[in-house]
Amino acid sequence: MTIPGFTSTGSKRPEAMFGSETGGPQKMTRSEGCRLWDAEGNEFTDMIMSLGAVALGYAYPEVLAAVYEAVRAGTVGSLPPVLEQQVAEDLTQVIPNVESVRFFKSGAEAVAAAVRIARVYTGRDRVVTCGYHGWLDWCQNEAGVPRCVRDLRTEVPFNDLDALSRAVEQETPPAAIVLEPIIDGPPDRGWLQSGRDLADSCGAVLVFDEIKTAFRVALGGATELYGVTPDLVVVGKALGNGFPIAAVCGPLGVMDAATRTWISSTLATEHAGLAAARAVLNVFRREDVLGHLRSTGGRLMQGLERLAADHPDVIVGVFGVPQMCYPRCVSPESAARFAVEAAKRGVLFKPAGYNFVSLAHSDEVVDHVLEVLSTAADQTEALC
Repeated sequence: MTIPGFTSTGSKRPEAMFGSETGGPQKMTRSEGCRLWDAEGNEFTDMIMSLGAVALGYAYPEVLAAVYEAVRAGTVGSLPPVLEQQVAEDLTQVIPNVESVRFFKSGAEAVAAAVRIARVYTGRDRVVTCGYHGWLDWCQNEAGVPRCVRDLRTEVPFNDLDALSRAVEQETPPAAIVLEPIIDGPPDRGWLQSGRDLADSCGAVLVFDEIKTAFRVALGGATELYGVTPDLVVVGKALGNGFPIAAVCGPLGVMDAATRTWISSTLATEHAGLAAARAVLNVFRREDVLGHLRSTGGRLMQGLERLAADHPDVIVGVFGVPQMCYPRCVSPESAARFAVEAAKRGVLFKPAGYNFVSLAHSDEVVDHVLEVLSTAADQTEALC
């Protein structure tokens, strides 16, 4: 096999998309707006939007124009680009309590850097986590990760205040408490504030992993939406609208720890991702992107809830928030069949992971998607 595991992005494997079912598209050639085309030339309305990396729509003209200009200017060089400082300053204006920024090319890299910064800042090793933070060793229990590394992390369930308190109050205090603010739904009242209070009480660094939520639930992410301020915020995905860029952001006092360790990457400052991010932020400032995502996403989520009520033998419930949601099926087999039946009718949709609306998804597009999903649910009910 030329590419072990079929593709380098695990969530895009056929089995991740369609389980054991066959009949779904496997490889694509291009994308535009909220649509993509597979290798056979079939057109699909895309509700996955590259795992949430695209909030404006594929090939958004203003973003492309900025990237073209960056490419014509050489893309990279042997000095840091002016754009790096400009985008950093832009982020300090939109994310609460941010004075300093470091850039990366992926969310996994950026969250790992936030943990490194927290360890330097506190002089401690252990971390407490809740959510998915990427594939790197510090946050995984997979084969190939040394036991000594695994033992430095304590994972707790979302919205479980008692578990969080127990994990933080162990004999060895943590360097960092790393939380995804939204997992399968909004945080319970007090969940994020408890993270803040526990971090303060034990001297840990509170990190919000806002890779999915920033520039989607609010411009400043869940940090802005829920009014709880962490010490470090990690952003990515929608920031680049499909171009690779992520960042760790925070106050100077904490971020200065980045200068007391080695955090560096050759292409962290390539110009295309930075140009894309600056263009994205300009669009968000000018257009009511957030209002559109909230409204269109709400239309989708309400439609999914009606679908769940009509098809209880297929769908057990709807999870997430309007801007990022999904229906949970009664079994992996029914989820796979549901996804394949939707794809056969021209809709790429995840019944076992988040779907994301974008500025390119109109009410009419969402209504069409819901019609297709209703038919897919009928077929799934008949076949499973």
